[in-house]
Amino acid sequence: MDLSRVRETYETTGLDETDLAADPVTQFHRWFGEVEAAGYWEPNAMVLSTVTADGWPSARNVLLKWIDDRGFVFFTNYTSDKAIELDDAGRAALTFSWTELRRQVRVVGTARRLDDDESDLYWTTRPRGSQLGAWASDQSAVVPGRAVLEQAFASAEEQWAGRDVERPDHWGGYRVRPDSVEFWQGRPDRLHDRMRFRSSGDGWDVERLSP
Repeated sequence: MDLSRVRETYETTGLDETDLAADPVTQFHRWFGEVEAAGYWEPNAMVLSTVTADGWPSARNVLLKWIDDRGFVFFTNYTSDKAIELDDAGRAALTFSWTELRRQVRVVGTARRLDDDESDLYWTTRPRGSQLGAWASDQSAVVPGRAVLEQAFASAEEQWAGRDVERPDHWGGYRVRPDSVEFWQGRPDRLHDRMRFRSSGDGWDVERLSP
């Protein structure tokens, strides 16, 4: 599909209050489906932003695994920098950047670990190599060289040879429950459309933001 033509269509059509779904999760599903249909590469890639204990911003790309009425879900090693920062602050921001379509979604909310049952369920869907990698990698820790990682992976292969790989206690999911979700649609002359859902406790308020 010609993404440039799709982009021009979205830029011309824009995003109006009457176009929005009643809640941000439904609206996100709608946009995500359109991005997938356009053939976008890894549309579930997102920037996860956190804050360190001493106040430094910290950001990295992760993959969204699913979204439901309770929030946006991704998985990681619980010993990683991102997990430590999430557990400490309990808050996170997510950014989906679909630049070829002139679209962006920003999410801000609370972050909590998934329960073990949810993490176990997703674990069973992962390729065996990815499961072994979770055992082999002490994510974010300094290592003297790649050979150390390869040896750790080989040890994990030997440990789990001939049987299912169990989910390690140090690996699992997080859910970001949104307090606000902004949908940004690029428009000509920089008069972009920015529509923000803000939680009102028992529903959502919708605001148009100046570009």
